[in-house]
Amino acid sequence: MSDSAPTPSAVAWSDPRREAAFHGWLARVAATHGLQPASLRPASADASFRRYLRLDGAGRSFIVMDAPPEREDCAPFVKIAQLMAEAGLYVPRVLEWDAPLGFMLLDDLGTQTMIEVVDAADPQANLPLYQRAIDALIAWQLASKPGVLPPYDEALLARELALFPDWYLQQHRKVELTPAQRATLEAQFRLIMQHNLAAPSVYVHRDFMPRNLMMPRDAAEPRLGVLDFQDAVYGPVTYDIACLMRDAFLSWDEEFVLDVTVRYWEKARKAGLPVGEDFGEFYRGVEWMGLQRHLKVAGIFARLTLRDGKPKYLADAPRFIAYIRATTGRYRELAPLARLVDEVEGSDAVSGYAFGRI
Repeated sequence: MSDSAPTPSAVAWSDPRREAAFHGWLARVAATHGLQPASLRPASADASFRRYLRLDGAGRSFIVMDAPPEREDCAPFVKIAQLMAEAGLYVPRVLEWDAPLGFMLLDDLGTQTMIEVVDAADPQANLPLYQRAIDALIAWQLASKPGVLPPYDEALLARELALFPDWYLQQHRKVELTPAQRATLEAQFRLIMQHNLAAPSVYVHRDFMPRNLMMPRDAAEPRLGVLDFQDAVYGPVTYDIACLMRDAFLSWDEEFVLDVTVRYWEKARKAGLPVGEDFGEFYRGVEWMGLQRHLKVAGIFARLTLRDGKPKYLADAPRFIAYIRATTGRYRELAPLARLVDEVEGSDAVSGYAFGRI
């Protein structure tokens, strides 16, 4: 972070009216929090239409969320931030929120994500970090109650899976599926959904991975910060651990994936979470849930590139295609999907890196 305060021109606005609305809002809230408008600068953007700005004030920094209300609904963010705080998670507080304009002032949890401090060359060196992530996940799941968050139901699972043929296969790979291939996909998707819907339900972050976990600025703070939680739902207990260990941006060998997953399962079981008494059965559930996620991610990353002009995401395509191939190759009932992926990607099945280590 620079010691010299940048001017407001450091932040670009495509719409002069929104820029004017923002500076009017900022002027209204600045005095309450001791904000220094001249220190405004970009913080980060994500895969949605939200972006984040940082500014200084009262001896610390703050984050502003810029979320155009016609594109983004911030109400779930506010609701889930409160739920997570009540569950004991380290999340940003919502200090100001103008719902009609789509501007929000938040605590700044820091500038360093977990993925930035991971040692990709030495899996075991990262075990303490992953144990902290597990602690946050279990605290979140223990707070679960039905009827509070939207259900991760068959309709939502089906919409997510449809992203794979619609965006990855047809739009990105330019594959026109034959009627037989489409029937195969539909049958395999039904099977995947049946497996995943059989898992007990808890609160699901839905993007619980090192890019969305923050290293606290205060070394005495044991908790990792949690971000990007606005899409949380009530669904399969297998989802978030699958997301953590089968990351869209970071790959581990299976030994480390198993090590962390069994540690999560043991802690979750002792805490009374519905993870079952048989780790092998639970792990199979995690693999099937991971398959669902990576079919979805393939479609989302293609859509981000082709529709939203964010090409960096598809650079990770080999990683999640490798995840898909690894899981479909491991279960006999998924062989039709494995063959279809081979037809699209070429038959050089990747051996020796079941979790996409590339």
